[in-house]
Amino acid sequence: MVGRRSLGRRFGWLWAAYAVSAYGSGLGFGALPLIAVLVCRAGPAEVSALSAVGPAVGALIAVPLAPWVEFRRKRPVMIVTDLARFAVMATIPVAYAFGRLGFVQLLVVSALVAAAKIAFNAAGGAYLKALVRPDDLLVANARFESTNWSSIAVGPPLGGAAIGLFGPVTTVVADALSYLLSALGLAAIHDREEAPRSPGESPVRAGALLDGWRHIMGHPGLRALYLNNLLVAGLIMATEPLLAVLLLRQLGFPPWQYGLAFAAPCLGGLIGSRLARRVVARYGRPAVFRTVGTLRAIWLIGLAFVRPGVVGLVTVMAVELAIIINMSLYTPVLATYRLEHTPGHLVARTLTAWSIGQQVSIAILTALGGLLADVTSPRTALTVAGLLILATPLLLPRHERTPRHEPELPRSHHA
Repeated sequence: MVGRRSLGRRFGWLWAAYAVSAYGSGLGFGALPLIAVLVCRAGPAEVSALSAVGPAVGALIAVPLAPWVEFRRKRPVMIVTDLARFAVMATIPVAYAFGRLGFVQLLVVSALVAAAKIAFNAAGGAYLKALVRPDDLLVANARFESTNWSSIAVGPPLGGAAIGLFGPVTTVVADALSYLLSALGLAAIHDREEAPRSPGESPVRAGALLDGWRHIMGHPGLRALYLNNLLVAGLIMATEPLLAVLLLRQLGFPPWQYGLAFAAPCLGGLIGSRLARRVVARYGRPAVFRTVGTLRAIWLIGLAFVRPGVVGLVTVMAVELAIIINMSLYTPVLATYRLEHTPGHLVARTLTAWSIGQQVSIAILTALGGLLADVTSPRTALTVAGLLILATPLLLPRHERTPRHEPELPRSHHA
């Protein structure tokens, strides 16, 4: 069972740090656009820029960080990026208290936090690969996935209530403090991680910046999964603003129903993530990629048929629940496969390349979806997204490759 298998004290601290950060981010979900509207009086174009341009700029900033992360001890990198996010986020309540908070500051914060998140996740993936046994990677990734979805289910409703009671920057304060607590949890691990071997040349050479993409595109299995993920993640995320306009503005759903429609189905993430190990053991990983990867994609078209009232609310919740159960089962299997098929000296750069590609894809497809909705209607744009995603299973790999042999590198004593 995923919930009962012990992975050791060090993993316990790592998981606790991740959970604190995840729940802080859940509380602060959507806080920056909300502050932009309520405090900075931003219009629709500025809010869209904050949601798309900020993370896209952060992805560009993260490109030169990948080699820097790769050739350094990973736990200190994670602590530094947590502290950086704490410091950057903390500037918002400080500026608000002095009446100096502006839209440009929110944009800068959005970009820097996005870059730090990519660097943190890259270091965290490499650290996890060294921290747990290969047979436990799927269990560990499933626990992270379960925590992620539970934080999304619980955090936004509580965050909305906190903002209503204590003001617009309340959840930003909570989010900032969660990064500080995460850094303290990582510091409590107290291991003696060995420094990675020197690459023998400057880690910031032009080629090092692209090594992650070279590895992904040169590996048939990873390449197929990467291209599939770019489109699936981008198309699913592109529907969020479209659905907000459709439900809140055109169909007249009250805000609490809109929040419930997205928060309640996230509990399905607990189901999928807990099933991942048993489903892989019974049916095999190739079957999970093909079957569950396909099931992630077939439900999105249902959002185009949402109607007013209780029936419409139930439709949204049912579609979201089906998508999330399959995503939460598929994602830890994908994360484990990606680590197993990536040599240790390329993990950070590969994960960075993966995150950057996904972030850019989401930004582009979200912008295109918004343009299409302006020209036609949100329902038409949702229909197009739902039809396009039906073709994405064609990109899934048909056969699983065995992991490439890599020379055994010195590993920390905690491996």
